[in-house]
Amino acid sequence: PGSRVEVDRLPSDVRKRTMEAVEHYGGRVTIGDVASRAGLKVDQAEKALQALASDTEGFLEVSDEGDVLYVFPKDYRTKLAAKSVRMRFEPLLEKSKAAAEYLVRVSFGTALIVSIVLVYTTIIALVSSRSDEDRGGRRGRAYNPGFSFYFRPSDLFWYWDPYFYRRRQMKTEEMNFVESVFSFVFGDGDPNQGIEEERWKLIGQHIASNGGTVTAEELAPYLDVLSFEKTDDESYVLPVLLRFDGHPEVDDKGNILYNFPSLQRTASSPAVGKKEYVGKRWNEWVGGIEKQFKEKKWLFSKTGNSERAMVIGLGALNLAGVVILSSMLQNVGITRGSFISFVKDIFPLLQIYAASFFAIPLFRWFLIRKKNADIEGRNIAREQRARLLEMPDLPLRQKLASARDMSRKTFIGRDRIIYSTDKDFSDQDYEARDWDRRFREL
Repeated sequence: PGSRVEVDRLPSDVRKRTMEAVEHYGGRVTIGDVASRAGLKVDQAEKALQALASDTEGFLEVSDEGDVLYVFPKDYRTKLAAKSVRMRFEPLLEKSKAAAEYLVRVSFGTALIVSIVLVYTTIIALVSSRSDEDRGGRRGRAYNPGFSFYFRPSDLFWYWDPYFYRRRQMKTEEMNFVESVFSFVFGDGDPNQGIEEERWKLIGQHIASNGGTVTAEELAPYLDVLSFEKTDDESYVLPVLLRFDGHPEVDDKGNILYNFPSLQRTASSPAVGKKEYVGKRWNEWVGGIEKQFKEKKWLFSKTGNSERAMVIGLGALNLAGVVILSSMLQNVGITRGSFISFVKDIFPLLQIYAASFFAIPLFRWFLIRKKNADIEGRNIAREQRARLLEMPDLPLRQKLASARDMSRKTFIGRDRIIYSTDKDFSDQDYEARDWDRRFREL
């Protein structure tokens, strides 16, 4: 109603992942297709599909068993971009965010150069002043170097790369010196950022590829199950059940299996969809899906050895200069408004910068060791769970066979559609009455 754009009310990542899933399946999907492919909750996928269909003139199809399918035109992205102001401005906002992050990185590196210049210029000025005083017999008088200090922030930008976006596209891993300073002190961010989305994608695709019925042992290689001891506790499956609207079932042998009806109905034939084997060996995949979830370890810094040595050397030079200047400023009289007066006013900031330059990396080093140990433990546990599925014992083999027997992967072709919102109502009314007549005859 009105001019409201429904997709603008969706979180950006939900909208993007839904659109990627829709395009992967050729524009004709069920809720289960999107939930499994994008790793979204079932209700999230349903709301996202409803919003996309509303804004792009998509239509619904209903099968003879009551399944609802969402069908989108080929130019649905164009229609969506024409309506959504948010989507038009998102690329600009992302570029602005990237530019701001880049400025923060180079500003910290620039501060090191500025600090070294200020500290050692002041030390030289004080030493020269004392030499002049000794020669001229002017001990005890306040020092005035005879010039004023004018500082413009724009002076620091002269060596920054104004075309860093173009440079980043050509050499994504290359850092300039000022970026390497930030990388040494603060690191390069979480290597597992966004990896939870990938985890849920793997889980959803694994369930869907196995007909919507799986065992807890099949889900364990994707979850954080640290204990490898065989127990009856399968509570770690609960988050998966909640996300994909699943429920437990018991087979005739008393095994607990997990059924996901929403992921059993698909508008995609087995031939549709790309098999993602990029950079992977066949034995690392199960039906085109990675057989276990792996977390990446944290790196202290992506800088090279030579860059890191230069950064450490300049940081040590700056720290030594700050210590020397601290003792020199305690025993000197300074004229207000002079260069040395300015340095003394900002000297606490220079001290904090020099101390944190090594304190922060040292703290990060201990923290990263702890994080990587935890990550390695979880990865090993998941790898052991995956190996258990490669050589299952007899009870587990029977349990897996029972799960495959209960699987129900149903393809909903166009021949099974009895209602579509893109047709004239009178035509559909006739088709519905004709279908009802044929059903009565049967």
